[in-house]
Amino acid sequence: MTSLTVDSTAREQAAAVRSRDISARELLELHLDRIRARNPQLNAIVSLDEERARAGAAAADEALAAGAAPGPLHGLPFAVKDTHRVAGWRTTYGSPLFADHVPDGDDLIVERIRGAGAVLIGKTNVPEFAAGSHTFNTVFGTTLNPHDPSRSAGGSSGGAACALASGMVPLADGSDMGGSLRNPASFCGVVGLRPSLGRVPEWPSANQWESTSVGGPLARNVGDLALLLSVLAGPDPRAPLALRDPGSAFAPPLSASLAGLRVALSVDLGGAFEVDAEVAAIVESAAATFTGAGASVDSTYPSLAEADDTFRTLRAWHFQAKFGALLAEHPDAFKQSLADNIRAGESLTGADVARAYAGRTTLAERMRLFFEDHDVLVLPVSQVPPFPADQEFPTQINGRPMEGYLDWMRSAYFITVTGCPAISVPAGLTADGLPVGIQIVAPHGADRRLLEVAAAFESARSHS
Repeated sequence: MTSLTVDSTAREQAAAVRSRDISARELLELHLDRIRARNPQLNAIVSLDEERARAGAAAADEALAAGAAPGPLHGLPFAVKDTHRVAGWRTTYGSPLFADHVPDGDDLIVERIRGAGAVLIGKTNVPEFAAGSHTFNTVFGTTLNPHDPSRSAGGSSGGAACALASGMVPLADGSDMGGSLRNPASFCGVVGLRPSLGRVPEWPSANQWESTSVGGPLARNVGDLALLLSVLAGPDPRAPLALRDPGSAFAPPLSASLAGLRVALSVDLGGAFEVDAEVAAIVESAAATFTGAGASVDSTYPSLAEADDTFRTLRAWHFQAKFGALLAEHPDAFKQSLADNIRAGESLTGADVARAYAGRTTLAERMRLFFEDHDVLVLPVSQVPPFPADQEFPTQINGRPMEGYLDWMRSAYFITVTGCPAISVPAGLTADGLPVGIQIVAPHGADRRLLEVAAAFESARSHS
């Protein structure tokens, strides 16, 4: 009799299925029981299809019995972010305009998850068109924080992070433009990676030659995250900017040493953004974990002065290109903050966009030079802890007003436009018991090294 539970690691669950200590059918039922217990309150998983999931689990068991070589995710229940197309499965993008939409093809990220043997069970909830780091929409409602259901689970991969943290799924996928993998990971106490540009290719895409949004993995620990990244990463002929390293290069195990690591740690990048006092204290406390494990920590940081204009310009430009015609046709079908962001793109000129790309180039070069003297940069993931779920966004931090729904996300989206990989790792709890993560950033392309540093920090913190 196996001692496996839904709270076991994804690697333990996958190994148990491969060794037939548990069947995919049995593993699925364990997760469906947890979903029935937690999802009615938390609202993390949407478009759940138990019948189709059971058919998938049965097929996984039959394939194993027939001698098929199991993939790395063979038999693991999986709910896909509701902005990723799944053939034959309701995919709403969190928009009432797509409430009944059923795609006829898979996104590349879904192809890879299916190909690795995962058993699809449903989708995870998102904000409307994945805009904003708080997960609510008029189709399914609001996803709540599993540590305190009066609080936000973050976003836009909020349903994914909440489902993970509450044991409804062992792994989850997401995407990240301004922090949509990192922010919900921090809010829900799990691990989320925004990979290097090109690490996890996307297809189809309206613009294969540019990317502010990237797909990536979420997990309850760094080793499990590496397992999922090994499935999601790797080149594809349909994605011309994909990095060439095979996904297998990121598979666990990960070495776990911080000895000799050169860490730059900054709470606010020299006053570039406001940070809640409790969050700041937790980020600062991470220095002791690093130094206690043999790393050196300096209170230094790169200048990211161009990041705010660069991100906001490119975001508005992308949103207008992607949603402008739809907004013109359905002006009342968008939440106001998203509609305003789309319309902000209408007045942009070619010179504005060129300036943003020049800024992005400057930021990438400045980070390259910064990492000649430092191995990683550590800063907050989010500038606030999980905020009340009935707010669309925090309106102030430490008494300082936030003018719009992006202002409190600078610590995440400043890193977005550098192109560097960044991971959110749990680092502590507020006085109210709410999770707070630190964001660890590495040079572009150094995703494997970033995972090793994150795993070492995770280990050092668990032993401190």
